[in-house]
Amino acid sequence: MGTRARTRNTARMSRALGIALTPKAAKYLERRPYAPGQHGRNKRKQDSDYAVRLREKQRLRAQYGIREAQMTRVFEEARRTEGLTGENLIELLEMRLDALVLRAGFARTIAQARQLVVHRHILVDGQRVDRPSFRVKEGQLIHVHQRSETMTPFQVAAAGAHRDVLPDVPGYLDVQLEKLQARLVRRPKRAEVPVTCEEQLVVEYYAR
Repeated sequence: MGTRARTRNTARMSRALGIALTPKAAKYLERRPYAPGQHGRNKRKQDSDYAVRLREKQRLRAQYGIREAQMTRVFEEARRTEGLTGENLIELLEMRLDALVLRAGFARTIAQARQLVVHRHILVDGQRVDRPSFRVKEGQLIHVHQRSETMTPFQVAAAGAHRDVLPDVPGYLDVQLEKLQARLVRRPKRAEVPVTCEEQLVVEYYAR
């Protein structure tokens, strides 16, 4: 799939879910703030409870760019963990390596962050990690491989070029962008995680 096709698909999904999944999609949403399709401009009929919960689950999945099987596994872990299941779910998802690469400002989108990890540009405590789903532990250092630092995408990131489209760096990350380093100083708290989601609806979806 070409870049233009991917951009169109992302924009279409963003309109369907009502959230901007990328900076480019945000511009599409500004111009067309309604669902895609010939009936997109019309007022939606009242969705069923199931449809509302399904849509919220899809919104959360899309923001992390993960498959359903991955989402289900993390939900089961969240359910077994002490505390509120919905908050646990988002906090565990946020500790994924690709999510933290994005939050640190090393990438502009979650898809780009995942690509950087898969292509082995990212290290955790000095060890290459090529799994976007890798769970970063408290205190671990995320950094770019020395040989990759001079590559254009990382030079752009180090100059702070993505900061204008990304949320402020959350309190659970200590970022030294010019050094392309970020440390997870503690477990994220749901209230700090910059994702749009009513997590209780997601819990209700999986509990059906």
